[in-house]
Parts: sequence; C-alpha cells; structure tokens
Amino acid sequence: MTVHSSKTDASKTDAGWHFDNSYAQLPSFFYSVQSPNPVRAPQLAVLNVPLAAELGLNEETLRSESGVAALAGNRAPDGAAPIAQAYAGHQFGHLTMLGDGRAMLLGEQITPAGLRRDIQLKGSGRTPYSRGGDGRAALGPMLREYIISEAMHALGIPTTRSLAVVSTGEPVFRENELKGAVLVRTAASHIRVGTFQYAAGAGTVDQLRQLADYTMRRHYPDIADGDYRAFLREVIRAQSALIAKWQLVGFIHGVMNTDNMAISGETIDYGPCAFMDTYDPNTVFSSIDLHGRYAYGNQPKIAAWNLARFAETLLPLLHDDEEQAVKLAEEEISRFPDSFEKHWLSGMRAKLGLAGEEDEDKALIADLLRAMEEHRADYTNTFVALTFGRKDESDLFGSDVFSGWLARWEARRARHSASEDDARALMRRSNPAIIPRNHRVEEALEAAVADGDYGVLERLLDALRNPFAHSPEQAEYAAPPAPAKEKYRTFCGT
Repeated sequence: MTVHSSKTDASKTDAGWHFDNSYAQLPSFFYSVQSPNPVRAPQLAVLNVPLAAELGLNEETLRSESGVAALAGNRAPDGAAPIAQAYAGHQFGHLTMLGDGRAMLLGEQITPAGLRRDIQLKGSGRTPYSRGGDGRAALGPMLREYIISEAMHALGIPTTRSLAVVSTGEPVFRENELKGAVLVRTAASHIRVGTFQYAAGAGTVDQLRQLADYTMRRHYPDIADGDYRAFLREVIRAQSALIAKWQLVGFIHGVMNTDNMAISGETIDYGPCAFMDTYDPNTVFSSIDLHGRYAYGNQPKIAAWNLARFAETLLPLLHDDEEQAVKLAEEEISRFPDSFEKHWLSGMRAKLGLAGEEDEDKALIADLLRAMEEHRADYTNTFVALTFGRKDESDLFGSDVFSGWLARWEARRARHSASEDDARALMRRSNPAIIPRNHRVEEALEAAVADGDYGVLERLLDALRNPFAHSPEQAEYAAPPAPAKEKYRTFCGT
C-alpha cells in the first residue's frame, strides 16, 4: 500500500495530515464516495492532545477555525478521500444490510511511527446507507464514547480511540431534542465481520478474495498470500485475547453484533456499553438487550458465534469443496474456547498474584467469583482489596466462605517461588484502581451537556489515564455508586 503524496501547502504542513487512501482503492462495491455534510456552528468540545501528537497532528492548527471545520466534516482535509463503507451485520441474531449510516471515513493517516490509522467522523450526516436516519449524533453519546474508549486504551485493551468531539450547533431529534456532535474516531481499520458478510452475501468470490487479501496485508502481514485458514485462525486468536481482557476488567460491550466486531481485534463502537460494579454474570446495561443476549457472562459465547459467522464468509476461499471447507472452518472455530480460556486464566492468575499453573486454579477462581456474586461484592474493588491485603466494605470479606477461600489462596501462593513483593507487584499491574464508573460517567456527561462545564469530564479523564497508579487522588473515583431503586441503563444513541 503506497503512501500517495499530495501537493504541499501551508494548511497541510501546519495540520500534519498525511493521508493514504488504500481502502478506497478496493472496488467501489465496498463503499460510496461521500461528500462532507457541513454543520451550522462547529465548536471543539474536547481534543485528545496526546493522541493528536501520536498521529503527527498539530494541536494549534486542529484548534483553529480551519482545523475544527475539518474535524466537524465541513471540509475534507488535504489528501483525504471521504467514503462511507458498506457492510452488513447480524443484529441480535438477524442479518441486515447496514453500512456507515452516520459516519464518513476521511482516509488513513500515516503516523510519524509509520502506522496506518483510519480517521472517521461519526455523526457526520446522511450517507447512502442511512436507511431513513438523519446521519447525526448527539453530544452525550459521543462524549461517552470518548471517555470509555480512552479508558479502555489506558487499561491496555485494544480499542478504537477518540481524537476529538465537535459540537455542531444543531439539534438532533431522538425521543427529545438533543445537542448535536461529531466524534472523530481513529482505528487500525473499520473492517468488520459484517464487511465480510456483505462481501460474501452481495458480492462475487473475487470481490471477497480482494477484501480478504487486503485485510491480511493490512492487519496480518506475516500470513502467506492465499492462506485464508491462517487468516481465520489469527482473527480467532485476536478476538479470544480481546474478549478475555473485557472479562478481566468487567467491561460489557452491550451490542456485540457482527458489525461491531473488528477484524483487527480492536474494541469498536461504544454505544450501550458500561463497566460492571457488583459482580453478576447476568449483568445487562443496554436498554435494547431485553433478553440478555449480550450479558457479561455471555460475551465469550457471542464472540464465538460471531466468529462462526465470519468463518462462513470465508468458505469459498478455504477450499473448493464445500464440505471440506466447512470442516476446516469448524476445526478453526473449535479453537476459540481453549484460546479464550488460556488468556482469561492467565489474566485471572495475574489478578490473584499466582505464579505458575495448577489444575486447581480454575476451581479457586470460580469459587471466588461465586462468593462475590452471592455477597454482591464489587468486582473491581474486591481485587484491589486483595492486592493490598485489606478488607473491602462488602459482606464478602466477613463471610465464612471467604475465610475458607482466603486460606486456600494463600496456600496456593505459598507453593510457588514468587516472592510476596513480586506477587503484590503483579497484582497492582493487573488490577486497576479505577474504572469509568457509570455514575461518574453520567456526572461528567450531565455537567458537559447540560451546563457546558467540561471540568468534571477532564478531571475524570485525568484520573482514568493511569488506572494502575493506585494513587490517593484516584480514591474518590473508586467508590461504587450508592444503592439505586432502578437498574442502570445505557442507550445506543442512534
């Protein structure tokens, strides 16, 4: 993928845009050329200065009138080739034709480190895939994605990131009239399982092959040309590692449709997502997940289901004989449970400071989680308390079942050579002091959206930037919410 240069001018030099547009070199079947949809009065709400520097962008220019106009979609930056990507997706199990109904891919920024990062505007207006929607986004959900995606990045979880949020000066109408905004999102790419479903269902085998070859070169360049089985295996490996990381920090995506599973292995689309407070595998926050399909405890199974749909799209590439192709796909999909468990067990051992491996570790971990569920213990704070050898305020730590478990845990740790200091250091690195608590996120959004006060949001972001610091300044953000009469609910924002 050659980086295409464009003529140099002061605007480009100042901003630092260095676009390549390799996805747009695929057949037009995969996208629609998209002109910017101007907004009335764009204003920069929040800018991710560290990320801008990583991307090679000039903060001062991004904050200027011309810079904000580019971030809002009022004009395309130099070198950009705006498109809306086509894809499909199983939404709650039902396959639907989708596409970027409210997003525009400006192109791929080539960073000073030589990395390729999509620059996408979310909430940028109508496209050919809007299906009757207005193509716009509200300020609250876009700020929410900014907060959660940056928190995920700080936690070491592969994720799309947020460069900026720009308010539009225009209303967005959902159940109520809301303030409009555009999110500037970066990603290794926006290629999804749903992109392959679209290619397999509406395209030719040659177009499917072109997509697969492009994606392999972009994300898995070590795979030999034409080795689509290895491609499937690598995507399964990446997703098993990703979902294990979600589970280890109590993250609940909320809408694990196939169009929200990125082939790169990054977390994508922070709609009705949230972090779990009280440990309960049945936790659901999404207002539209009425039957708990995407509950916390179901996420590994749903990931495997989504990957099976991905494998189905690759059947024509895996083998000329369909029966043999299905066999190869099933062999690869069958790897997911063991791969996920390996990553999850490794992470849980680290959270508990366990050196080495023992067969009884799974039972030890399961018994702790069972006791946490029974006593409604806070997921994050329980592990922090264990890390520092102190008691949590929950009933768990005073229970007989926990006393018995604690003795087993200490005996298990004593059987291996790791020192107490090394074990505690491992636990500090593996157990975040804070997560973006739902009530804290809502507090920040309320202040920003209702009052125009971004100070609450900035202070929250500062605390979340180093979740493993375990500093006194983070203590106020570590407290769980007060008991509430109604369950916390999140919304997709469309």
